[in-house]
Amino acid sequence: MPNPATPALFGLIGNTPLVEVTQLDTGPCRLFLKLESQNPGGSIKDRIGLSIIEAAEADGRLKPGGTIVEATAGNTGLGLALVGRLKGYRVLLVVPDKMSTEKVLHLKALGAEVRSTRSDVGKGHPEYYQDYAARLAAEVPGAFFADQFNNPANPLAHETTTGPEIWRQMEQAVDAIVVGVGSAGTLTGLTRYFRRVQPKLEFVLADPQGSILADYVATGRVSDTSGSWAVEGIGEDFIPAIADMTGVRSAYTISDQESFDSARALLRAEGILGGSSTGTLLAAALKYCRAQTTPQRVVTFVCDTGTRYLSKVYNDGWMHDQGLLKRAASGDLRDLIGRRFDAGDVVSVAPSDTLLTAFNRMRATDLAQLPVLDGPRLVGIIDESDLLLTVGGEFGRASGGASTGEPGGFASLVGATMTARLETLAPSAGLSALRATLDRGLTAVIADDATFYGLVTRFDLLNHLRRTLS
Repeated sequence: MPNPATPALFGLIGNTPLVEVTQLDTGPCRLFLKLESQNPGGSIKDRIGLSIIEAAEADGRLKPGGTIVEATAGNTGLGLALVGRLKGYRVLLVVPDKMSTEKVLHLKALGAEVRSTRSDVGKGHPEYYQDYAARLAAEVPGAFFADQFNNPANPLAHETTTGPEIWRQMEQAVDAIVVGVGSAGTLTGLTRYFRRVQPKLEFVLADPQGSILADYVATGRVSDTSGSWAVEGIGEDFIPAIADMTGVRSAYTISDQESFDSARALLRAEGILGGSSTGTLLAAALKYCRAQTTPQRVVTFVCDTGTRYLSKVYNDGWMHDQGLLKRAASGDLRDLIGRRFDAGDVVSVAPSDTLLTAFNRMRATDLAQLPVLDGPRLVGIIDESDLLLTVGGEFGRASGGASTGEPGGFASLVGATMTARLETLAPSAGLSALRATLDRGLTAVIADDATFYGLVTRFDLLNHLRRTLS
């Protein structure tokens, strides 16, 4: 049942700080960032989570014991889960499968139920996340479909809180606001507010490459084709019903590369940890600012905290896998290595480590095998089957009643268990030799007489083919 008292945490939603960018080139402009990452749930969507739920309670659509259902790229779901769970509701969320692991884990930690669906299909497909959520809402008794893309309480939150805050913090002097569009609640709410207090204010759209929205601003036509993008939370393959884009005067199409690079640059230059959509907004804001010939006061947003993207935006391995972080090309098999030894990316064990150490490192990094290094020298490989041969054997003897002593097979040394007879490939061996090794069920060890470079797995080869063939 909903809690009768209003949680004090709700009072911390909104009134987020505004900080000026001082370490990046902003041309003749002064650029300010509204730190929506400082909301208690970590994003701008806390505002609409509270607004949507309280509006539904007020008009009777959400009743005690009800279920909140929504389709979300993550942050709206987190806002709804934060508010809904504190109020005592069940929260059921449908998320696209490109969503970061951190967001999914956060949702589950809040007690939300998460259903994952495909991110490579469009509206009308049964697996499209919004259609999936609408179907669930119709099937679940007592369900309230939050429907951020059509819910007027979404833009209302920004019209009544975000807009007035910016106007006050900027001391009633702001020339342009750079926004992204997901559900369009931020843009529409701000447009309604500033139409009253500053009608000449210009809205600038930051749109991921692959989305149709920037093209719509430029041509006035809705494209029936869209691409894909890795940035989460903004960009669409349709025009949201609540979207008011009449105040948008210019739009910038921002690639994933620009978005992720800008987010990382913001952290290094200003110490601000933002998510992938923040990178898109910052890239567009900097382009806009640098294109101006007269001073402007410009605002954009740190939409959410970058702690939700540590496994993506701020993970060099993931960035390299996606082709978003370039390494100097060697022109040989070293270019296929996902974790390079010379870059410090290799997770390894020593012969003197225990199998428990090897197991813990495999588990922590989601790896099935580890190189065994004696200093810089490769002396073996240990994988899950090696562990099972020893630890599983100990378990079998223990099950038969024999004493295995303490602490069992996990105390065995890596050096006594690893595969020491290695087949190595020189960097110059070529793809045919690599395929032959992988086809025999082996992981390719790339090394020469003096140097270990890294391992190449089937996944690394597939990733290389995806990058070269796309």
